Amino acid sequence: MALDPAIEIIDNRFHRLVIHNAHIDHLWTGARWTEGPVYAPAAKHLIFSDIPNDRTLRYDEVSGEVSVFEAPAFNANGHTQDREGRIVTCEHRGRAVTRIGHDGCREVLAESFEGKRLNSPNDVVVKSDGSVWFTDPTYGIDSGYEGDAAESEQDGSYVYRIDPDGSITAVITDMVKPNGLAFSPDESILYVADTGISHVGLKCPPDIRAYPMAADGLTPQGHHTTFATCDTGVFDGFRVDHEGNVWSSAGDGVHCLAPDGTLLGKIRIPEVVANVEFGTVKRNRLYICGTTSLYAMYVKTRAAPRPG
Repeated sequence: MALDPAIEIIDNRFHRLVIHNAHIDHLWTGARWTEGPVYAPAAKHLIFSDIPNDRTLRYDEVSGEVSVFEAPAFNANGHTQDREGRIVTCEHRGRAVTRIGHDGCREVLAESFEGKRLNSPNDVVVKSDGSVWFTDPTYGIDSGYEGDAAESEQDGSYVYRIDPDGSITAVITDMVKPNGLAFSPDESILYVADTGISHVGLKCPPDIRAYPMAADGLTPQGHHTTFATCDTGVFDGFRVDHEGNVWSSAGDGVHCLAPDGTLLGKIRIPEVVANVEFGTVKRNRLYICGTTSLYAMYVKTRAAPRPG
C-alpha cells in the first residue's frame, strides 16, 4: 500500500508510526490563526483557538461539526486539561492563565508575577503533581492583532510554574520567546520551543530545548541542550507520544522527532501549522491546527499518559 503523498519518510523508524492506508482529513476551515488544541475525552470534542477572531471553537467528533465554544474569549491561545478534567487556558488579552471550573465559571490562576502583569501567556501543560507550567512571550501585547498592544512589565519572557497552593515561580529565564512546551513521558525532561527568531532573527535559532528536571520535579536543573532545530519555519506547539517521540508544528506541516532529536519524518500540510493534539478515545488521531483550518490524521501511536 502506498503512503499518502503528504507523508515524508526521512528515517525508517517513521514507517512504524504512520498508517499506510490512512490519509489527512481536512475537517474545517474559516479561521485566521488556529492554535491551542485540547481534547476532552468525556465530551468527545476538541477545543481550539482562533486567536485574532477572539473565539474558541469546538470540533465534535460524533457529528463532525465545528461550532463556537466561547466568544469573546480573551484572545485565548493554549489550552490543556488538569487532573480533574478542567480546561486550563492561556489568555493573550486577559494576560492570564485561567481555568474553567466544573461549574463553568472562569477562575484566574495567574495574572502577575512579583507585582507586575504577565506578558501574554501562550502555552500550558499540567504536570502529574498538579502544578501548571506555562510560557509567557509577548505576542499578545506586541500589537492589537492577537490581544491588546501594551508595554511589557516583566524583565523578559519566562517559563513559569504555578503550584497547587497558588504560588508562582519563574523556572526558566534564559529564553527569548518561550512558546510550546511539554514533558517527556516520565517527566524527567521539559521541552520548550523558542520562537525568538521573530524578534531577534537568527541570533535565536528556531529550536526546541531540552531541560533536565531536578530530582524534586520542581525546577529544571543544569544547562539545557538543543533537542532539535526546525528546518522550515519554527517549532511552535507540540505533543509527546507514549514512546517519547515529539510531534511538532512547523512551517511545512508536522515534524516527528525521535527521543534523541532525530527528524524521523513529516506530515506535510499546505499551511503553516501552529499546534497539534492527540484525540479520540484511543488518543491515536493527531489533530493539526493549520493557519486557517483544522486537519487530522490517524497514526500508529498514541498520546503519552500522565505519570502517577
